[in-house]
Amino acid sequence: MKVRIHTLFQYLLDTTTAEPEAILGFSLSQSPTLGDYLPDLDPNLPLDWNQKSFQGLPALRAAVLAQAGLTHLSPDNVLITAGAAEANYLALMQLVQPGDHIVIETPGWPQAAVLGQAIGAHITRIQRHEGDGWQLPLQALSDAVTPGTRLIFLTNPNNPTGQLMSAEDLSQIITIADRVGAWLVVDEVYAGLEWVAPRPPSIAGLYPRGITTGSVSKALGLQGLRTGWMIAQDPAMIMDAMILRENSSEIMNIMGEVIAEIALRPDRLGQALARARADAIANLDKLDHFIASQPRLSWVRPQAGLIGLARLDLDMASDTFARRLLASPYRTFLLPGTAYDQPAHIRLGVGGGTSVNLDLGLSRLAALLKEIS
Repeated sequence: MKVRIHTLFQYLLDTTTAEPEAILGFSLSQSPTLGDYLPDLDPNLPLDWNQKSFQGLPALRAAVLAQAGLTHLSPDNVLITAGAAEANYLALMQLVQPGDHIVIETPGWPQAAVLGQAIGAHITRIQRHEGDGWQLPLQALSDAVTPGTRLIFLTNPNNPTGQLMSAEDLSQIITIADRVGAWLVVDEVYAGLEWVAPRPPSIAGLYPRGITTGSVSKALGLQGLRTGWMIAQDPAMIMDAMILRENSSEIMNIMGEVIAEIALRPDRLGQALARARADAIANLDKLDHFIASQPRLSWVRPQAGLIGLARLDLDMASDTFARRLLASPYRTFLLPGTAYDQPAHIRLGVGGGTSVNLDLGLSRLAALLKEIS
């Protein structure tokens, strides 16, 4: 199996050493510091594995279910992983074999396409259209799913457009998947940051072959912990994923598990989400006004999450534009839409707090647009 680099990761590799002075499109909330957790950490904590369960700390698994509203499930339905990315990886690698058919969305998180191609699966992409508000076209999804479809992979909120599938949408998608016995994996890394409606239910609680993946990376800004999860009703799926993880990352990071459990305690979680939501809404309104003031930019405002795609009305590919913005004198980073097969768009976002220098970045983006126009 040969895994080929995706355009998104290639751009990040190419620009790692650029040292921008501002970032537009930061994809996670402002990160806490270790000091925020020191009062709750046991200085005598052994730095071995958790010594309690290969599935992850029981208290953490219970907290994962609580934050997802899945307390009717058991902690045995949860596997702690190295971020949502590993959870997605474990699900796809255990469920999809060469020649299987999988259905994915575009624009969407590209991991399923990368892994599906490496496995040798047949991939059908369902196109979200800007003119339809980037909503998932359910009829197109239904038409794409065949008796040979093994797996459907989606994100909710959608990464990168920030659009939200409702409980009614999910019910229809379950009907489509169940018609052929397909697995349904829904990546929920931005769950908890909804702007126009309540958080939709997690797929693992709705469908026997539903798999919810998530992490503390985005809404809580704890990306460096590399702590995420897989939730599934099927105990065989959890066991298969744990066996594969044993042959890759093997066991979890005990510090990541412990800090994530602290972060997901109800009092801390509520406060952290309130701060993240307040910061994000303020920046989202600022970004909205900025885009409205720029004749070369337009967008469908995100319904959830911290990022969205803005249309760039220029005779220039977004990759070229992004590299020019990153170079002197602008020194501002953003991710081009080519990372999501959308060359006429750029990814903008509202995360990161004060450290990303959003106002400075917007002023430099305006200056480059003025120069080019």
